[in-house]
Amino acid sequence: MVAEELLELRAKVAHHADRYYRDDAPEISDSEYDTLFRRLQELEAAHPELHDPNSPTARIGSAPVAGFEPHRHQIPMLSLDNAFGETELRSFDERVRKAIGTDDAVQYFAELKYDGASISLTYLDGELTIATTRGDGTTGEAVTPNARTLAGVPLRLTKPVPGTLEVRGEVVMLKSVFEELNAARLERGEQVFANPRNAAAGGLRQLDSRLTAQRRLSFLPYGVGFSQDAFAPSQAGALDRLRNLGFVVRSEGKPLLGIEAVISFVNEVQAMRAALPFGIDGCVIKVNQVDLQGELGFTSRGPRWAIAYKFPAEQAFTKLEAIAWQVGRTGNVTPVAELVPVVVGGVTVSRATLHNYDELIRKDVRPGDTVIVQRAGDVIPEVVGPVLDQRPADAEVPTAPTECPACQTALVRREGQVALKCPNRSCPAQIQSQLEHFVGRRMMDIDGLGGKLIARFLDEGFVSDLPSLYRLHEHRDKLVVAEGLGERSINNLLEELEASKTRPLPRFLFALGIPEVGERGAQDLARALGSLDAIRQADEPTLVAIENVGPRTAAEITAWFGSPENQAMLDAFWDLGVRPTEAEAPTGDLFAGQTWVFTGKLEKFTREMAEEVVRRWGGKLSSSVSKKTSFVVAGPGAGSKLATAESLGVPVLTEDEFLARLPEGTL
Repeated sequence: MVAEELLELRAKVAHHADRYYRDDAPEISDSEYDTLFRRLQELEAAHPELHDPNSPTARIGSAPVAGFEPHRHQIPMLSLDNAFGETELRSFDERVRKAIGTDDAVQYFAELKYDGASISLTYLDGELTIATTRGDGTTGEAVTPNARTLAGVPLRLTKPVPGTLEVRGEVVMLKSVFEELNAARLERGEQVFANPRNAAAGGLRQLDSRLTAQRRLSFLPYGVGFSQDAFAPSQAGALDRLRNLGFVVRSEGKPLLGIEAVISFVNEVQAMRAALPFGIDGCVIKVNQVDLQGELGFTSRGPRWAIAYKFPAEQAFTKLEAIAWQVGRTGNVTPVAELVPVVVGGVTVSRATLHNYDELIRKDVRPGDTVIVQRAGDVIPEVVGPVLDQRPADAEVPTAPTECPACQTALVRREGQVALKCPNRSCPAQIQSQLEHFVGRRMMDIDGLGGKLIARFLDEGFVSDLPSLYRLHEHRDKLVVAEGLGERSINNLLEELEASKTRPLPRFLFALGIPEVGERGAQDLARALGSLDAIRQADEPTLVAIENVGPRTAAEITAWFGSPENQAMLDAFWDLGVRPTEAEAPTGDLFAGQTWVFTGKLEKFTREMAEEVVRRWGGKLSSSVSKKTSFVVAGPGAGSKLATAESLGVPVLTEDEFLARLPEGTL
């Protein structure tokens, strides 16, 4: 029955809203809450006869808790409707243009949606007099002593503003502060915070403001709730004036003409999300002109002139069913959480890293726990920590393995390292991982040889190590009749292997999996020493003299090339005809002394092509932007690197501008 579902939904939404807003201890993820809330909205819209004035959809957050004095907002702190995709943003734009009677593009102001705790600061003749949480939207909790501890809150405005001014914004915790706070809590055996938002919300509502100060919170304004004078004619103008009054106003927000420009903005922000120093969960889009805002007005829940574009949640709650132990290509044995599948950041996650045994114990994660999983910035999913008040009584502390789970060899731990290691170079799990790495796109780029086929070739004895890939032609007759393969696919694979014998030296070095030598390091080695023979014979002083090669990396390289097993492997490659193309001398010095960064989606050439051109003409490449960066080439979708370049004043070029700097016919 609809009535029963409504009752159940209202109770659920009210419960989870209280856990989120009042107790700072959510039990479900943001996306799960959004789904419940939207279902409730849809049912109530379809059945107005079942209207309930006390429904959670008529309220924002929860009533103030005991311990703080209530304070009524001059203007209610209403919530915003949400958009979860481009279609819903375009629908919002259509509603706005229809309401104001225009077919022309509307000017919007798009800004970051800070993931923290909302607060309103009231100034009387320029002096901070009261700070109030959102509360239920009409009445909040007076937390003035706590607000005075926040970075970014002026106790006195830098310029006179007569009468009453209500400034609204978000209290956030910087990611760096959050990591330090959680590390300290783990040391004390306390429950970690799920995210910076919870830590900020809890810190803001401490009864002792000295405890708030210890949280090192920050305030970021997003607008004005009430002003006795005409504060500004636009949202952009309001933020500019707040900046002039002493507030810290972020530079990402900007006025944009038309909804397509807004959509481009939210895509750019999503790409740079992980690089921001604080958490965001979307963007806020507002009609920029204040007079048009007044014309559009409000619903009972929020303004018709603004909408929140929500990004996929980067965190979720799920159950940890078991802890598996995984063997990597270097022999490191690491714990992996096997989870009840859950959507995180738009991707279904069933496994997440636990890094190493020491980290597993430090976080006190156990099979059976409800855990917080995150996938921030498209990185490998990881377990943040357990929800201790939901821990089963029989949850046991996991023990470290003593044998390799793949080959049963006794594990070792090198002095000064946290990783457990399988010392058996013939371990099948290590060989599988080494082979998968070797054939990868940025390494030897052997198309058609994926993990499942490698595992099958290992099981059937067609390959046993890296060089044996180049002996696959000896098994051609057996391979072409194998189930699921066939003559054409095997011929293609053998051609790919033959072509890979002359891959550039940097790719071959990267494919070997030398400790401390990544893609950029392999390029530095090849460029400095020129040939594989020279690298094999280089001693530590020679290697340390190479730019970006430190003593630790030099020691790892000499140890790797000094190993008899690795020397034998390189000789085997040579005997099988593998001849990496040696690094060429620079064509010229056009880019000598310059450091280049490429970012975004390049449409006129591949990133590999562009970087190779920069190297050929004497330039250097970097994966990050700094004051030492000479140029950034930015394509569509450029995110945090572009923002960093603009903030540092580093010249930014389009693809066409980059091409114009090259000698004719270079690309």
